[in-house]
Amino acid sequence: MRLTRPILALTGAAAVLALAGCGTGGDAKVAAVPSAATGSLEHLAAEVKCTPTIQIDADELRQAVCKKAAKSPGKFILATFATDRGQREWINGAKDYGGHYLVGRKWVAVGETTKTVTTLRATLGGDIEEGTDHSAHTG
Repeated sequence: MRLTRPILALTGAAAVLALAGCGTGGDAKVAAVPSAATGSLEHLAAEVKCTPTIQIDADELRQAVCKKAAKSPGKFILATFATDRGQREWINGAKDYGGHYLVGRKWVAVGETTKTVTTLRATLGGDIEEGTDHSAHTG
């Protein structure tokens, strides 16, 4: 029997899913992450109860600064994109400057701390990505 790439990929995915159920067996609590939110910049901002201050309002990119009120995770940038490719190019360029990124479909929230994006993730879902850390450089 000859294995093709799709079959190998499917087998690999099945193995990953099977291993995902394996854990430490401890009583560690893992917070459930909701499905990634969708919608306009204003809709996403409303989900996390912030009033966005628009910085860029273009067809391909809308970007705002958000500062939440009480019990805020801090100030963060919220951006929405017209295309997935535009989003990925923006993130790849921005990561060179550090930061912490919460990434959803055609949107990203950028915070200065992991706590900021982790707090936002509880509401918006998405995946956390890290920017380049330049603090370890010595001369």
